[in-house]
Amino acid sequence: MTDEEKTTIEKKVINALQQIRPYLQQDGGDVEYVDMTNEGVVMVRLQGHCGSCPHALSTLKNGIERSLMKAIPEVKCVERV
Repeated sequence: MTDEEKTTIEKKVINALQQIRPYLQQDGGDVEYVDMTNEGVVMVRLQGHCGSCPHALSTLKNGIERSLMKAIPEVKCVERV
């Protein structure tokens, strides 16, 4: 993936995360984009209540990852940092 392609995909990821954030914020949590690898692995930081919630992995995989992969085919998975 070229730097230009990565930048384009990152913008899409950030936009998609902006759409997800209000749902997390309703429960006192949030998500922050950190980085994306050339292989399509998106790294995010869960914040607020999401950072310490016992259901954080479920939120990450069943909510955030699923939404990003559906909206952006180049995203292969989402990891928490």
